[in-house]
Amino acid sequence: MSVLVVGLSHRSAPVAMLERAAVTGDDLVKLLHEVHDCAHVGEAAIVSTCNRVEVYAVVDKFHGGVSAISNLLSRHSGIPLDDLSRHLYVHYEDRAVQHAFSVACGLESMVVGEGQILGQLRQAFRLAQERGTLGRELYDVLQQALRVGKRAHHETGIDKAGASLVSVGLEVAAAHLGPMEEVRALVVGAGAMSGLAVATLGRAGVREIVVANRTYDRAVRLAESAPVPARAVELAALDGELAAADLVVSCTGAAGLVLTADRLAERGVGADGRRRFFLDLALPHDIDPGVRALDGAELAGLDDLRTAQEAAEAIGPEAVEAVRRIVRDEVAVFLGAARAAAVAPTVVALRSKAAEVVDAELARLTGRLPELDDRARREITQTVRRVVDKLLHAPTVRVKELASAPGGDAYADALRELFDLDPKVPEAVARADMAGDITSDITGDITGDIAGDGGAGERKGAGQ
Repeated sequence: MSVLVVGLSHRSAPVAMLERAAVTGDDLVKLLHEVHDCAHVGEAAIVSTCNRVEVYAVVDKFHGGVSAISNLLSRHSGIPLDDLSRHLYVHYEDRAVQHAFSVACGLESMVVGEGQILGQLRQAFRLAQERGTLGRELYDVLQQALRVGKRAHHETGIDKAGASLVSVGLEVAAAHLGPMEEVRALVVGAGAMSGLAVATLGRAGVREIVVANRTYDRAVRLAESAPVPARAVELAALDGELAAADLVVSCTGAAGLVLTADRLAERGVGADGRRRFFLDLALPHDIDPGVRALDGAELAGLDDLRTAQEAAEAIGPEAVEAVRRIVRDEVAVFLGAARAAAVAPTVVALRSKAAEVVDAELARLTGRLPELDDRARREITQTVRRVVDKLLHAPTVRVKELASAPGGDAYADALRELFDLDPKVPEAVARADMAGDITSDITGDITGDIAGDGGAGERKGAGQ
């Protein structure tokens, strides 16, 4: 069985396709079980957000697994398979592990380094755990991905570029509007940058946040993550919210302008004597530069936030390279340990077979020499067991070392062939080991990761 990732993201597919492919609620649970029930799939988990839909699976056949998962994604999204396949990416075995770690670190995010993806991975992990689709291999990969992601955020400045951009923008807004405690904020969009805006607005203690998005469910999830009073509206209701908003933050990824000066003027902006601030975090821009001509209105876009851009440029390249080094190192360590662990059941089976041979020979000796006293029998037994242990020690230690290198599973196959081991015995040992370990692991260490480390920036379900 090997780890497989099949998915599409903002890097491989247009926004419209991502919105069709995304699954939530009961549909997500249904897809998860359908993937898990496929003939070639042993384990499954799904990450589904605004900008990413990925199926993580453990499969026994690569082509069979890719075909089954691709067909399920096509059926659930309603996107013809030929159209969908052009935008799907596939990662397998070592590359799948590297991808999972990179995603957890924010290297694959639209806003590089954003921390929301950690919360989204936790949600996928927890759902797979609750629904019984998580096994030993996928559990290990996702658990380690979460830990690598946390390490990257703690040890580097990977998350500072995007956060500084939003923070500086809101500082400029505060200079125009005054104290943020009385500000009603309207956030247009529910992507990664919008998620950062909601978190930053919440920390600033604004009076209320309204999230408007074309997909209402994503707006709801983002609003629910806010630490201040917040609500969600559909994009069609945007006009009704504009007149009441003091601060409008827009980052939709739309091809054209979302807010024009004429549209805002029709909503009374500029005619009621109120101060308003518009923060455009989109590329291409969401907000018409002509908004500046409206009375009481001020506009800042990415081009205006020079301080934030300079900070991002100063922090970004070094932090990204540092995270990439972390990912490379962690992938190498993880894969080495996984390969070494994979040969362990075969080593156990070999030692079990040796113990059986020793027991049978000692029993035969007792039958042939019944006159041996207890002391002699104990000495003979200990001697024989020591001889066997010493003979097996070097090859079993060496095979574990060799197994940590790429292609190391061939050494386990060689042991089974050389010593005529029943292939079912190592599998039984592995299943018994997993049954004992996974229960304690899931209810222990990873429970803390899922429940105990979900800050406001990591719990959002609408950003990545």
